[in-house]
Amino acid sequence: MRSSANSRTLSKKAIAPVDEARMALRGETFAVAWSALLVSLFALGYCFSRNLLLLSGDAVAHMAIARRLIDSTNAGLSQLGSVWLPLPHLLIVPFIWKMSWWQSGLAGAFPSMGAYVFGCAGIYRLARVWLKPKPALIAVLFFALNPGLLYAQTTALNEPLCVAEMIWAVVFLVEYLRALDQNDIPHAVRHLTYCGLVLVCSAFTRYDGWIFATFAWIVALVPLLRRRSLWKTRVGGAFVLFTVMLAMCPLLWMGYCARQFGDPLDFLRGPYSARAIEIRTSKPGAPHYPGWHSMWVAGLYFLKASELGAIWDHLTDLLLVLAAAGSVIAGWRFKAQHILAAALLWVPLPFYAYSVAYGSVPIFIPPWWPHSYYNTRYGMEMLPVFALALGFLAAWCAEWVVRRKPKFEGWVIAALAILIVGNSYVLIKATPLVLQEMIANSRTRIPFEAAYARGLEDLPPNCTILAYLSEHPGAYQRAGIDLKRTINEADYYRWKPALKDPAKAADYVITTDDDPVAKAVKAHPEGLTLIDIVCSTGQPCVRFYRSDLHKADSISPR
Repeated sequence: MRSSANSRTLSKKAIAPVDEARMALRGETFAVAWSALLVSLFALGYCFSRNLLLLSGDAVAHMAIARRLIDSTNAGLSQLGSVWLPLPHLLIVPFIWKMSWWQSGLAGAFPSMGAYVFGCAGIYRLARVWLKPKPALIAVLFFALNPGLLYAQTTALNEPLCVAEMIWAVVFLVEYLRALDQNDIPHAVRHLTYCGLVLVCSAFTRYDGWIFATFAWIVALVPLLRRRSLWKTRVGGAFVLFTVMLAMCPLLWMGYCARQFGDPLDFLRGPYSARAIEIRTSKPGAPHYPGWHSMWVAGLYFLKASELGAIWDHLTDLLLVLAAAGSVIAGWRFKAQHILAAALLWVPLPFYAYSVAYGSVPIFIPPWWPHSYYNTRYGMEMLPVFALALGFLAAWCAEWVVRRKPKFEGWVIAALAILIVGNSYVLIKATPLVLQEMIANSRTRIPFEAAYARGLEDLPPNCTILAYLSEHPGAYQRAGIDLKRTINEADYYRWKPALKDPAKAADYVITTDDDPVAKAVKAHPEGLTLIDIVCSTGQPCVRFYRSDLHKADSISPR
């Protein structure tokens, strides 16, 4: 009995330092998170005061989908659509109820800000697996002070959420592998389950998450193949659950698409898919976009967009060299265990190389043909690997200096921190690449939607409207129009009957050039009176028709 008691005492003494280290790391991570929140709020104040939250057409569309979930004639999950995955929209829903938050864009900012804070805490937590606090701070500084990310996290864009999910999936995966090395089965099971939950969120955020989850599953499987005895422990059951969780995500989404749109692959080949948009917008005989059917060229465009968004444009090639050097140092000089899990942060590179080459998802950057802006924000997904690699590089530099001049270690870290702050300042002064794209691509859209909104505001307050909303939902957002007053393409029961007789469907009918409503009006003009036309340079014309035949009960929901 005495020896047993002594063994328990020794065990407690052995575990105590581990628990203390975990608590200390938790405290450091919370400090980073609170600091990131302050930076996030400052960025929100800066962007909100300059009306930058609604520059992105995609951000406006994300909020419109979220609004449809609660504000439409057939509100509910059927309003999610098929092309964009649902989680970002569901996270916006609690904030989109407030009309003023929808109109200002704040509804989309709050979930992205939360993702930014979690992403900053996660990159620090991941770096601390291998690095001391000071080099880990270098990694989080480079990540947290990136101006493009700081802008994106004030909008409804889903890149900040996707990046945070990738980071935390790797954190939990690394902890799972470390726990297995220590034969700590309870912690291994817990962290593999957490990793699975994060990957499920990732798989419902962006399609990148599907590929990322596949590679994570392979990494999680490796130790079970090496140690077959683990299958007989709780780890084996946890891995089965992990596999089922990941496999169900695409199956559930394809099932939803099959049920709602009649095609399980509607997100790939439906009317709103990237391929369909490319076919509609491509001019006959025009050259293909750069990277078309060439993964090498596509990868170069993605990498260049990543570099331009992360560092002063005169040093873009240097950043890639430093990232590669940091990755090599992590695996060689620091003998970083489980670095294969951290290497998952490189997955966006092959994913986007393939997506650009064969998935009808072009990336345009100013320095290279066609010298324009398109999808440059995708490059933000390389920020975690850049940041972590620079953290390893900073640790190596500090260690090299310590061996020669021990007193200069702090100076090395301080110098690197100053360089990172200086780089962020230069990027802000030059306008971050992501913000440049939003400004360039909103120059004609925003004045047009503002004029469109003024036309909507002149309509009677309780009238019903037949309109196609996919192209310019921002006009209804600006005007503060309740979407349940509209009959639009998302109203599956009322839309098609309304197109067969527009004048009897709504009080007012609004068309843009060649949209489905315009075609319906051309085919059935009876009972419609043109009352207003709104035109703007570089945008289609909007025509407002008053119905002389509409009765409120002429088309009722099913």
